[in-house]
Amino acid sequence: MSTIKRRKAVKKLMNLFGGMSLPFTSPSSVLKSTMINSPTTFGVQLFTIPSMVDRDLEGTLKIIAEIGYRQVEFFGPYPFSDPTTIARWEGLKSQLGLNNNAFYGYTPDEVASMLDNYGLQAPSFHVDLPTLRNHLDRMAKELAKLKARYLVLPAVMESRESLSDYQKLASEFNEIGKKLAAFGMKLVYHNHGYEHSIKSGKVPFEVLLAETDPAFVQFELDVFWMKAARAEPVEYLQKYTGRFVMMHLKDAEDPFVFSGDGGTPDQWMAGFPKMADPGDGVYDIEGMLRAGKASGVQYFFLERDLAPSPMDTLSNSFINLSSMI
Repeated sequence: MSTIKRRKAVKKLMNLFGGMSLPFTSPSSVLKSTMINSPTTFGVQLFTIPSMVDRDLEGTLKIIAEIGYRQVEFFGPYPFSDPTTIARWEGLKSQLGLNNNAFYGYTPDEVASMLDNYGLQAPSFHVDLPTLRNHLDRMAKELAKLKARYLVLPAVMESRESLSDYQKLASEFNEIGKKLAAFGMKLVYHNHGYEHSIKSGKVPFEVLLAETDPAFVQFELDVFWMKAARAEPVEYLQKYTGRFVMMHLKDAEDPFVFSGDGGTPDQWMAGFPKMADPGDGVYDIEGMLRAGKASGVQYFFLERDLAPSPMDTLSNSFINLSSMI
């Protein structure tokens, strides 16, 4: 049976079982009954379903595990985040429909226990630059309780107007990565699109790749934002083998590109309504997955930012991804 036919068969069977109205003990058993056996495990970046984790972290982790995901990636801020970051998020939470910050009233030890209970790992955490600069030791010690391996900087919210700004960032990333190495962790940079706006004849993202030390700094490739910047994920995965340890997977209903250089939140938010579950849109997600595996990617995360139908996206995306590789 072809990948597409198998995927459709699973979805049809899910509908026969009542689809999303069933308790979430059903999706994994339905998947097993259709003999989808993917050698690749998949995770969820929790920004896909922020209101769910905000309301009920443990219940959401249980659902994620029962569907079949094996990793989660948290987003902050956290109790140990820099005060400026926490203050900035206070202004955003109402827009995102959130009442709490991570870890939603629980301690790192309690969250670690939840993850163990449901057979989940949290290998990576999205963090911010002020906290990395000012509170690195405390953050690393707290996240070590959750067996963190990678601390991911999802975007740089400061000057990046010139190529020298990126060169300075590369140098700083190396220094931060060296400090994290003492905790058994690496710094990871997540592309957000603006890094492909040419500066002094060069692509800043390629400067970051070239001028950071792989021993201390790696990368997380977000396929949607790279495509939005008119760059090709497969080409980067093939050219920079071993530099991308994680990928964010989301699709698009129609090809989406930034209206400008991709450097402002309004341009990112313009992309949210254009997103689709990976495998349901126009991008070759399966080809990107294969390229990622060949390039050395270790973790593949579903991340459909602020998914409008969180439960549907969790289940549907797992079916799609599991049928690909």
